[in-house]
Amino acid sequence: MTDLTINGKTVSMDLDPETPILWALRDTLEMTGTKFGCGAALCGACTVHMNGQAIRSCVTPISAAAGQKITTIEAMTSGSDRVGTAVRDAWVRHDVAQCGYCQSGQIMSATAFLKSLPKGKKPSGEEIDAAMAGNICRCGTYARIRTAVADAARTLG
Repeated sequence: MTDLTINGKTVSMDLDPETPILWALRDTLEMTGTKFGCGAALCGACTVHMNGQAIRSCVTPISAAAGQKITTIEAMTSGSDRVGTAVRDAWVRHDVAQCGYCQSGQIMSATAFLKSLPKGKKPSGEEIDAAMAGNICRCGTYARIRTAVADAARTLG
């Protein structure tokens, strides 16, 4: 058994310790907001937070997450995360999503990035691009993603 803390709740899982977090979330817990993209940590669709840091859940085994705090996109919709709410609202204002497949990973990366900034820091376009570089969008909405992240940073003050 592996105990994981996901979105503030502890769950016990009887899975192989090498099972990627992604499959524990999707197949065992039926939390399907985190997406499978490439399976090789290259596209960012599977991004979740572990202790506030963006990680690729497709290659991170549940054994590495034992005792850590995992946050998924489902927690960003609850309204209890100020930064997540600002990012989500900016995504809607700027009509970022097209197909939407990459969006949960994009939002999780953007949220981790904004939380890592000093209070009141307004990131440049280049800083946003660098922070989001590991997330691929097949629809090419990168300009809208940059605009939404900058808008969320302004909203947060």
